[in-house]
Amino acid sequence: MVEEGKFKGFLEGERIYLRGVYPEDVNETYCRWMNDSAVNKYLESRFYPHSLETLRDYVKGKLGDAESPFFAIILKDGDRHIGNIKLGPINTIHRFADIGIIIGEKDCWGKGYATEAICLVVDYAFKTLNLHKVTAGFYEPNKQSMKAFEKAGFSQEGVRKSHCYCEGKYVDDILFGLVRTK
Repeated sequence: MVEEGKFKGFLEGERIYLRGVYPEDVNETYCRWMNDSAVNKYLESRFYPHSLETLRDYVKGKLGDAESPFFAIILKDGDRHIGNIKLGPINTIHRFADIGIIIGEKDCWGKGYATEAICLVVDYAFKTLNLHKVTAGFYEPNKQSMKAFEKAGFSQEGVRKSHCYCEGKYVDDILFGLVRTK
C-alpha cells in the first residue's frame, strides 16, 4: 500500500496511479493478459502470439517515446499492476491524440479503474501537454469500453460501418472524442 502522502507514480488518482511501463513489468501475468482471448478480445494485438521476449521488446521500444506515452495502471492498494493505458500518437500540429487501454486483471473489470485511468490521461493531455482533443475507437460489441469512455466525458463522433473483423464477422468501429473546453 502507498503510504499516506507518498506518491509513487507519474499521475495519481483516487484508487490508482499511472507510471511508465518498464521491461521488468513484463512477467508471466502480463504475458497471460496479452494471450488471453477474453482480455484481448477487442485488441488489434490479439492477432499475434506474444512471448515474454516480444512483449519486453515492445515495452523497450516505448521507453522515452514522447509521441506515445505508455503507462502502467497500478492499484494504490497493494501496488498491483492491473493494466496499461497509452496516449498517442500525439499530433503536435493539430494537438490531438488517441487513447488505448487494457485492464488485464479480470477481477478488476467493472470497478471503474478504466474510467479513472482515462480521466487521469485526459487531464494530463489537456493540462500538461496542452492538447485540444483526445479520441478513442473501439469495436461496437465492446460495451465496457463505451461505458468507460462515456463516464470520462467522451461522446460518439462517428461510426465506421462493418470496419473490423471480430469473432467471425465484421463489426462497426465506434469513434469517440473529447474536446478541451477550457
